[in-house]
Amino acid sequence: MDIAALSMAMSQASVRTEANVSIMKKTIDQAETNGQDVVKMLEQSVQPHIGGSVDLKG
Repeated sequence: MDIAALSMAMSQASVRTEANVSIMKKTIDQAETNGQDVVKMLEQSVQPHIGGSVDLKG
């Protein structure tokens, strides 16, 4: 394998690694958001009176 081919292969591997890391970061961020949403839903289910009425007085 010559130097140019080796360089291209290493560059492609680097790009793939960066893409995988980027996707993993987005997945982790989404999982954290989903976890926060679940916590909010659980808090509301423990306090069912929250959100049961609307104050229309201005």
